[in-house]
Amino acid sequence: MNTFFKALYIFSHSLCVKVFIYSLYAIRDKEKVERVVKSLGITVMARDSRHSDPKVLLSAICTQWLPVSPSVLSMVCEKLPSPLDMVAEKVEKLMSVGARRFESMPQQTQELKRAFLQCSSEDDAPVIVFVSKMFAVDTKALPQNRQRPLTQEELAQRRELARQRHADRMVNNSASTETHSATKPEGSQGVGLSPAETVNLTMQDPNPEVEDEQKETFVAFARVYSGTVRKGQRVFVLGPKYDPAQGLSMLPEGCTASDCELEVPHLSCCSVESLYLLMGRELEELEEVPAGNVLGIGGLEDCVLKSATLSSTPACPPFTPLNFQATPIVRVAIEPKHPSEMPKLMQGMRLLNQADPCAEVLIQETGEHVLVTAGEVHLQRCLDDLRDRFAQIEISSSKPIIPFRETVVRPPKVDMVNEDLGKQQKVAIIHQVKEEASQGRMSATLHVDTTGLVTLTTPNRLVTICVRAVPLPQEVTCLLESSSELIRALEHINIALREGKSLDISPRTVEAIAGLKAQLESLLQGRKWRNAVERIWAFGPRRYGPNILLNSVDSYQRTSVWQCLSKKAADDRDQAASIRDFDNSIISGFQLATLSGPMCEEPLMGVCFSVERWDIQSLASPQHQDSVEDEPISHEVLADSTAKESSEKPLQVQGTTEEPSQTRGRPEAGPADCYGPMSGQLIAAMKEACRQAFQAQPQRLMAAMYTCEIMATAEVLGRVYGVLGKREGRVLHEEMKEGTDVFIIKAMLPVAESFGFADEIRKRTSGLASPQLVFSHWEVIASDPYWVPTTEEEYLHFGEKADSVNQALKYMNDVRRRKGLYVEEKIVEHAEKQRTLSKNK
Repeated sequence: MNTFFKALYIFSHSLCVKVFIYSLYAIRDKEKVERVVKSLGITVMARDSRHSDPKVLLSAICTQWLPVSPSVLSMVCEKLPSPLDMVAEKVEKLMSVGARRFESMPQQTQELKRAFLQCSSEDDAPVIVFVSKMFAVDTKALPQNRQRPLTQEELAQRRELARQRHADRMVNNSASTETHSATKPEGSQGVGLSPAETVNLTMQDPNPEVEDEQKETFVAFARVYSGTVRKGQRVFVLGPKYDPAQGLSMLPEGCTASDCELEVPHLSCCSVESLYLLMGRELEELEEVPAGNVLGIGGLEDCVLKSATLSSTPACPPFTPLNFQATPIVRVAIEPKHPSEMPKLMQGMRLLNQADPCAEVLIQETGEHVLVTAGEVHLQRCLDDLRDRFAQIEISSSKPIIPFRETVVRPPKVDMVNEDLGKQQKVAIIHQVKEEASQGRMSATLHVDTTGLVTLTTPNRLVTICVRAVPLPQEVTCLLESSSELIRALEHINIALREGKSLDISPRTVEAIAGLKAQLESLLQGRKWRNAVERIWAFGPRRYGPNILLNSVDSYQRTSVWQCLSKKAADDRDQAASIRDFDNSIISGFQLATLSGPMCEEPLMGVCFSVERWDIQSLASPQHQDSVEDEPISHEVLADSTAKESSEKPLQVQGTTEEPSQTRGRPEAGPADCYGPMSGQLIAAMKEACRQAFQAQPQRLMAAMYTCEIMATAEVLGRVYGVLGKREGRVLHEEMKEGTDVFIIKAMLPVAESFGFADEIRKRTSGLASPQLVFSHWEVIASDPYWVPTTEEEYLHFGEKADSVNQALKYMNDVRRRKGLYVEEKIVEHAEKQRTLSKNK
């Protein structure tokens, strides 16, 4: 009962507070205001009570009744847990490196768990510090460079000096009226001062012309998890790929950062030059900081880029870097206006990359220096910082580069005017692919059937591949995109298993991989997706992207991508060796095809490529080519013959003579040609087959989308909707904020249309609407970039030249034009009319 009455009291008290706050918003009577002010025991100034805007009075009352700073401080003290309350599961999660489990780490590393839980500041406790980010501070703002306050003796000396200067000035003014010879020179203001006072004055008033030029100093924002950090202490700097087991095996036992001379991968040493207490804008210098505190560390700019782990023992594993909500999506190419200042630009971009955790700096294959930011405002801020603070040179930037994605969709059932399409869309696509293939170099080796299956043969006529492209369900694409880190860890595990390395995988990672597989099996349902998850060959691009390669070859013995979930070791390299030697070539061709699509060389997304047939012809030696007929050998023949030979007799050493019949079962040049011209032709053929299979399906562009949240009043809602409609925006919903006349509008806006959006919406609404943009997802553009009017209804609706703007075609041509690709467009129309006009001038 006591618990019930306590809960009832808390509920009633909170309800009364809410009612009282709501009554404050509705106050319009002066007598009520006076009663409220008197009951709260606060004092409101007369100018606030007489103000015409009721919000000013409300702000004055709430500022004194519930001030922000004490409320936030009390909430932090009440809700944030103490470092001593850290649970063991969180410690193991912090210390687990990649996919390794905590129990598989060295014993010295596991013993550090006790130091985390105790959060001890004793001298014998290991020092463990995590640096979450680096921020730039003006060198003059550091405590050691700040001008210190004067003592009483120094103030007395300055007062005496001022009196002497005033007396000398009076004597000079009186003497100048009598004779010019008694006039003092201008530099004799220090007459009568002792040498010690003159030196002291020089120390207190430095010459501003001798000051050093302004520089930026980086301070690390960090937290101490164990031990006590002291000024001048030597610590290890652990990179994100540092392995404690490797470090302990290479370093001598009991080695510290002071006497470490060996070179260990991803491990370095540094000295803690200074420690700071972060007091808002001010920094206070400290000599030591115990465990559990947040601090600033100086002197780490040369060994820490964005985040790092500092420790006094090499047994400590590196922590996982923080994940930020803002995703870098907008990029620009930057160059200096004067080419001789390129070193300054590179140094400034390095400093900007270190200071801003949400910005990325890249150097592309073309040699361009690219800056990747989260949006238009962030881009402008980074350019200003680069120009004024870090590089301090004049720079020029390109137009913002907006990324797109390419995908395929199911064949549409209706045309642009909602008329039934039937099979004309499929037939048109097949004719288009055949026409393009007939004009190319691979026309004799390419075949596309009516179902979209592409059959392609290598130029040496030895390998034939059949590939089909199928669109993935949207749920599967979103799942793969959100699980990119897990897929990357899965790829690392598979590489280690293929190389025969022993790897202790964390149970949490195994559970996550099993959960991903179960989710894929639940989402890929239907006849065409039967056993598709077990047949996954690779993910792409870069082996962890949102595209899938399926191995649909019948009776093909392959190693599953989920081999880490099976108990038996997947090591069947002796079976079907001649085909397995070219597995990497097939996967490499798939990776290249998904990295740059055929529409505008942008990465693919949400596409499944299925290899349905793969035939290799005999690779007999030249002396047997006349006697041995080049017959196609399928995967089944190769697998069976290879298994029989492996069981009957050992493999022949390369260079020994074989019979032609044996050459057909296991090609002699197969293992030798694994990394030769045959492999290169297979990579190129697989890439071209994937591109042709992609073009045999309805193609679409995918645009990056922002989630746009706009706060506006009722009188400007129409203007907000007008700006959104003009920029291809889509309103999701709107709701009115309780107690106010402000509407909150949530909409989707393409990133390509977001430049100048904030300024335009403020101008159109006179500042009454303010948008906030956050990257959300990738969305398929509904219009077909290759659409042309074909039916009579489309000619009547759109005209012969389809005068309405095709947004997808506009985006695709812009990207192709920027990349220097061919753009099919008419530069001059109605040339006779233009020539006539020029003659009449």
